[in-house]
Amino acid sequence: MSHRVAYYRVSTLDQSVEAQREALGGNFDEEFTDEGISGTTPAADRPDFAALLKHVRKGDSVHVYAIDRLGRDALDVQATVKALLDRGVTVDVSGLGPIAGDAGKIIVAVLAQMAEIERNRIRERCEAGRTVARAHLVVTGLTHRGKASLGRPSKADRAEVVAWRKANGASIKATADHFDISPTTVKRHCAA
Repeated sequence: MSHRVAYYRVSTLDQSVEAQREALGGNFDEEFTDEGISGTTPAADRPDFAALLKHVRKGDSVHVYAIDRLGRDALDVQATVKALLDRGVTVDVSGLGPIAGDAGKIIVAVLAQMAEIERNRIRERCEAGRTVARAHLVVTGLTHRGKASLGRPSKADRAEVVAWRKANGASIKATADHFDISPTTVKRHCAA
């Protein structure tokens, strides 16, 4: 008996798989989700994807929102899809439809290569923006977008956090709540 299996992946825990789930239309026999797993992690090393690989059988279909959900780069995507196709599993990519057999392997190779090229272009554009921002920061004290630093703006001054916590004998949680910052940030400020 064949099964319809969905696989979702998001890079950070504040992202949601709901958009992917909605785009795929639901009604799956099983769903596997890797949340907080970077796309740079090979597919087989992701906990739920590894479980999916052990679970699927000949005749099953694996549904994904985008081809890049299946691997960290073109080679990983191709290897992952080949492994699934060799086991008689159909890979169904939203917007492309089912991929099966040798023709499917060719389609995946081209699409995976295009996805990798786009990721490289995005990385290059981000680095070019950071380079411009650094140059402006050195010359004017502000980035080209008017910010005082390249990183995230600080919500609370370290010295102020440490002094308030000490003066009030406050716990890490109470300090975090007072300044509306994470307990980890309080720990980092107090350890420095």
